[in-house]
Amino acid sequence: MKAIVIGAGLGGLLSAARLSKAGYQVEVFERLPITGGRFTNLSYKGFQLSSGAFHILPHGPSGPLAQLLSEVGADVEIVRSDITTVRIPLKKGSLDYSKGFKDISFSDFPTLLSHKDRLKIALLIVSTRKNRPTGSSLQAWIRTQVKDEWLVRFADAFCGWALSLRSDEVPVEEIFEIIENMYRFGGPGIPIGGCKGVIDALERVIAVNGGKIHTKTEVSKILVENGKAAGVLAGDETYKANLIISNLGHVATACLCEEALSEEKDFEYLKRLETLKPSAGIKICLAADEPLVGHSGVLLTPYAKRVNGVDEVTQVDPSLAPPGKHLTMSHQYVAPENIKNLEAEIELGLQDLKAIFPGKKYEVLLIQSYHDGWPVNRAASGTDPGNETPIPELYVVGDGAKGEGGIEVEGIALGVAATMKKILG
Repeated sequence: MKAIVIGAGLGGLLSAARLSKAGYQVEVFERLPITGGRFTNLSYKGFQLSSGAFHILPHGPSGPLAQLLSEVGADVEIVRSDITTVRIPLKKGSLDYSKGFKDISFSDFPTLLSHKDRLKIALLIVSTRKNRPTGSSLQAWIRTQVKDEWLVRFADAFCGWALSLRSDEVPVEEIFEIIENMYRFGGPGIPIGGCKGVIDALERVIAVNGGKIHTKTEVSKILVENGKAAGVLAGDETYKANLIISNLGHVATACLCEEALSEEKDFEYLKRLETLKPSAGIKICLAADEPLVGHSGVLLTPYAKRVNGVDEVTQVDPSLAPPGKHLTMSHQYVAPENIKNLEAEIELGLQDLKAIFPGKKYEVLLIQSYHDGWPVNRAASGTDPGNETPIPELYVVGDGAKGEGGIEVEGIALGVAATMKKILG
């Protein structure tokens, strides 16, 4: 059996590794000269910066990605982060960090609520594990349950960091799936070697099982014969296959086989694709001689103007920076109406970092933005159409086709696992 994978990002390489291990003859086609897409390393001034993701796996060594890596035989060491914290102002009622701040554990966020609201939150957490709320955004649901703006800020920081969305843009049912996965898999961890450590391990699995990866080779068309996906046109050559996996997202995949999606049964699918909106964000990479965060987990910043959270991966893997240096990265959500004014958004992020790390010395290494054709996610969490398409033997994986409750790369792994179950049984 022959399988073709379009795109050598994380979802594509996970799929290729799993199929090659199952005995498929696999070829991967990637238009860029490198593999990994938004999940690899960029070497800059001796630092290993990430091309997209933050060298962090949201559920660490026990999450869906770690499980899938183990299943395909990819040798990656993943170290569990020690703690995740939330930075709050010392002065009650303050909306910034200028009057001082303190850090609390992520799990202690209810302590900032009134005693009555704490009891209510505890009861809600227990009851909603069986009876999930539906039909509203997370923020709307919070406002109907607890009249406390702190909880909204906390939700915005978490959603901005994990999903590049505001809490009023996330379906409440998706958040409760995320919470359930946090119970199930635990907190974040860091792969040794960063994102590229994972990509290199997957490439080794594909090579050992006889698969091929073609870089600088763009697929221009998906071939459909007798109503089924049958191959691709890449460069000037035609490659036939029994199965096609696309890591490009549903919209770009549909464009490659547009003429085959012309029957009445396809219209509902195409109409849904018109509603998909990518999520956007900005990452600021910092170099410092001394630790800025001081631990290996995420530091959430609900009272910043734009920055949602920060991590310092060199707490676990010093090789991601030159000797004696630390690599710290911040992320901020960018609202759709602000994408055309990225310079102003970046400036607000830089101001935030001065407030978050007052008196600390650091160098801004690189500022990266993710939007339009190079977004954080091709489909906002909770809105993607799943992994199947109207064309048999054509599947979509990646950040535009994640599993329910899947944060970042964990969602990609959940989507790949679901696709492999459909194909391999």
